[in-house]
Amino acid sequence: MLRKLSFTLGAVAVLMGAGLWLSWPSSMTTEVELTDDSEPSEVEIVNMVQGDENAPITVVEYASLTCPHCASFHEEVYKDLKTNYIDSGKIRFEFREVYFDKYGIWASMIARCTGPDRYFGVIDLMMSTQSTWARAGDDLAIISELRKIGRLTGLQDDKLQSCLQDADKLRALVAWYKENATRDGIRSTPTFLIDGEVYKNMNYDDFAAVLDEKLAEK
Repeated sequence: MLRKLSFTLGAVAVLMGAGLWLSWPSSMTTEVELTDDSEPSEVEIVNMVQGDENAPITVVEYASLTCPHCASFHEEVYKDLKTNYIDSGKIRFEFREVYFDKYGIWASMIARCTGPDRYFGVIDLMMSTQSTWARAGDDLAIISELRKIGRLTGLQDDKLQSCLQDADKLRALVAWYKENATRDGIRSTPTFLIDGEVYKNMNYDDFAAVLDEKLAEK
């Protein structure tokens, strides 16, 4: 069963003291204050894209980094899609994060901290090790595992901490996610926009069949 998406993001992120990490009270859901009175964010959110910008078809994946179905998709389907459709120039592939919880936001902020060139490699690593880091235990254990992933990509601790404590970036990411998901009617993950049409999770053969049909029409 697909994990359902909720739009209940809304409380205040707490910046902890020196040497500690961005966190939320344990009794609250992952939320960021986004009211009509909030100052517009000037933080630019980069669209993370693979493949030829001029490819005939664009595929957008909406996924949560803590969603088991998303991790399965990346292990079982995405790798073949990348080889046969993205790297070959047949599709332009865009990955958009969905935030179910604070752990998904933490992971997203670390992945984006590495920059566009390393982003997809970090996403692959986070998806393949999701069962380890996302289920490590309490907040401290999970952030410790995410720090290990960040270090593997070459990020130093001071850079990791700076990225995780960037409240403006966090608010901008949540606003970006909510705008995208609301506009595209995203209610579960993984969900895909293929040439503008919404599709639910599929195995590789079904995904390839949809792409081949659309490519034949171009």
